Amino acid sequence: MVQGRWRTAGSALLRVIVVWAVSTLTLLALAGLLPDFQLQSDDGDSMTRTAVTAALGAGAFGLLSALVWPILVRALLLVPALVLGLLVFFLNGSLLLIALWLIPDGRGAADPETAVVVAAVMSAVASTTSTALAVRDDNAYRRRLSRLADRRRRRSGEDGGRTGTPGTVFLQLDGVGHQVLRRAADDGVMPTVADWIGNTHRLTPWRTDWSSQTGASQLGILHGSNHDVPAFRWYEKDSGRVMVSNRPASAGELQRRAIERTGDGGLLTVDGASRGNLFSGGADQLALVLSMAARRGRANRSRAGYFAYFCDPANAVRTALSFIAEVAREIVQSTRARLRGDRPRIKRGGLYPLIRAFATVVERDVVIAAVIGDMLVGRTAVYADLVAYDEVAHHSGPHSRDVSLVLERLDRSLALIAKVAEHAPRSYRIVLLSDHGQSPGETFEGAYGLSLKDLVRAGCGLPVSRRAERSKRGAEARDAAGDALRSALHRRVAEGAEQQPPAGSDPIVLASGNLALISFPDTEGRLSREQIERRHPALLSTLANHPGIGFLLVRSEEHGSVVLGRDGAEVPVKELTDYGPLAVFGKGAADAVRRTDSFPHVADIMVNSMHDPATGAVHAFEEQISSHGGLGGEQSRPFLLSPLELSAPVAAGGELVGAEHVHRVLRRWLRECEGPQVPVAPLEVSRPHGETEAGVPVAGPAVPDKSG
Repeated sequence: MVQGRWRTAGSALLRVIVVWAVSTLTLLALAGLLPDFQLQSDDGDSMTRTAVTAALGAGAFGLLSALVWPILVRALLLVPALVLGLLVFFLNGSLLLIALWLIPDGRGAADPETAVVVAAVMSAVASTTSTALAVRDDNAYRRRLSRLADRRRRRSGEDGGRTGTPGTVFLQLDGVGHQVLRRAADDGVMPTVADWIGNTHRLTPWRTDWSSQTGASQLGILHGSNHDVPAFRWYEKDSGRVMVSNRPASAGELQRRAIERTGDGGLLTVDGASRGNLFSGGADQLALVLSMAARRGRANRSRAGYFAYFCDPANAVRTALSFIAEVAREIVQSTRARLRGDRPRIKRGGLYPLIRAFATVVERDVVIAAVIGDMLVGRTAVYADLVAYDEVAHHSGPHSRDVSLVLERLDRSLALIAKVAEHAPRSYRIVLLSDHGQSPGETFEGAYGLSLKDLVRAGCGLPVSRRAERSKRGAEARDAAGDALRSALHRRVAEGAEQQPPAGSDPIVLASGNLALISFPDTEGRLSREQIERRHPALLSTLANHPGIGFLLVRSEEHGSVVLGRDGAEVPVKELTDYGPLAVFGKGAADAVRRTDSFPHVADIMVNSMHDPATGAVHAFEEQISSHGGLGGEQSRPFLLSPLELSAPVAAGGELVGAEHVHRVLRRWLRECEGPQVPVAPLEVSRPHGETEAGVPVAGPAVPDKSG
């Protein structure tokens, strides 16, 4: 044992010496290449003296990076993550300037701009060298991972003993549909996944609810209930506010409602960790969890997960360099698409390159590092969301070359996690799943020259935007609305009804992919079809007969809720089948609509876009050429890839339908690994003191963007 310890210490010392030597040589090379960076006195020095100066500078920089960097990152936890990523270079350059200042006789000097470049190169070289040495020695790599786990375990006071029961890691590839995953595996884009399918894992498609988006799916998966989540965003008349799934206050409220409904804390209540998710799942260990983002306490702040990653300056520099590379990649890709004249296409300028780089680099790196840490301390259940594909697909399309590159990098992350599982204190079963897919198609506005908001206003006889006024399609929509209005008024006169009922306030139009919700905020409860037609006689017929709209859901005083389609099609929800107006939307559409119709906060008018089953195309009501949120195409068909040693998700010939069903399957698998799970007391998830969601002014419509 003593001999083994000496061998371990000697190996570690050797790696330190090698990294120091390589860093010294890098510093000498940079001093020769950069005119504003020197390691000699003004009178000149011998080569030996210059080499000693470089060694002192490299050593001082290494020590400062190891000792001071974690303190700096902890102090900057309150800085927004995007800003923190951009500060990495400045902070690293400052550490180099301090290291040069510490060299005796003032032989080291650099301009601030040069110091930033030198520090970035030094960190990257040191990280690469250290990693290469560790990779060559698998035992050394394992010991390094174990030491990191031991330090984290000591800080948290956890027991590091081995256990014979396996843990479970649930990795959510946000927005990756069943067909996309299958194609990526078959084409060699995702070799790790291809190796799993059929060999160690079984691939099972499942069907989402009508609201095919992360808020509804992940709430159902993690907390067992997505009741009363009709869309990604919706208006609640009783509180006068817009709920948006990716707002911290809204996410916290949705989680509280789910826990109240189920009486259970969630999927991860027993020794669980939640990483990069909208909801906590009842986990004690949290990082980048939106529903807990505003909770007080250092350990539970949403940005606390960044510290564990960025406290290593090599991680910080590597991620920052990848961030810049991703921004450049997006600019090049969008320029190529514009020059080629790709259709459909949307604008990809402004802040989008930064948002994409954050989702595909920073969020991915931090979440993967957190998952690795969870495995190294032996946590029982981990659930993590990787959003990279979803973000890029919205702007580039679900089958583009852009997203293939993203899937390749995600596959490498999966391979890394599988490798780390070999060094964990317990065995792990890795379950891969998605929350929804994505359906391609030109935007509604791009296809018809006016937004849904303008179409709704035209149907209500209200002014529309100037862009829609000038559009030929916009003029056609206004003419059609006018014809419908005249027809309705003529019919009323014949029936002796009043000609001009009070119009009320402007409608609120909220888009969630190819699903839209229209609400009239000046009324209580859900308006009926008859009330809507008295207020706006042309609205429903204008919407139902538009070629870009598949069907409407409204409440009727005579027949209960009804689905309205083109050419006067009308089917009561209680009689609804997967035929008629819903035929093109596939199996299960009728049940999905019927379930949403029962929600307390369903909108006055629910609008689903058209769907072309031949091409899989839908029309998003927001700026996305690949969307999800409603019915139609691949968006409703995510996947579940599970180890063969776990029981089958459903019996032969059965179907996995709805996020709540997926939750029950995942719970069953946890019981198979650990025995009966004893739920802890339901978590109390309340809105932080003083935080409210702004009510929507009833004087005008509100159409928040994707980011809320």
